[in-house]
Amino acid sequence: MKRAPMVLAFHPKTRALSLGTLPATDSTRGSSPSTPPTSSPSTSSPAAGSSSPTSTTTAPPAAQTFAGDLANYGDGVLSVQVTVQGHRITKDGIAPLNDGGNFRSQSIDQQAIPILEQQAPQAQSAHIQGVSGASSTSSGFAQSLQSARTKAGL
Repeated sequence: MKRAPMVLAFHPKTRALSLGTLPATDSTRGSSPSTPPTSSPSTSSPAAGSSSPTSTTTAPPAAQTFAGDLANYGDGVLSVQVTVQGHRITKDGIAPLNDGGNFRSQSIDQQAIPILEQQAPQAQSAHIQGVSGASSTSSGFAQSLQSARTKAGL
């Protein structure tokens, strides 16, 4: 008995890649999109004729955000944005990402970018491990990350 050939159809739905919302920055210099208010130490007036030592506290440096240059990573263009406090990366993420709507690239990016975003603060450098199977995305991420680190003076 002869069977009719089976046909498998795949109809992907295009989904926008959403990896988080980051505040806009001026890429030529760091800016702090929302700086928390700093509090000054409270001192009470000493009683007349008595002296009391005054205490001073130094507030930690304000966090600044820097966007790396756009990196062409094969299937698209991405930019890494880092938040730096002192001389440490405290947060990073993708600023703009354009993969041209390529389903394969979107799938790779959705899996690889969260891993890459975890590696940068841990490494505190652009020498990240990358993600197996996402070498182009990893390379573009590292390139833009290094650019952001340079702008931050790291």
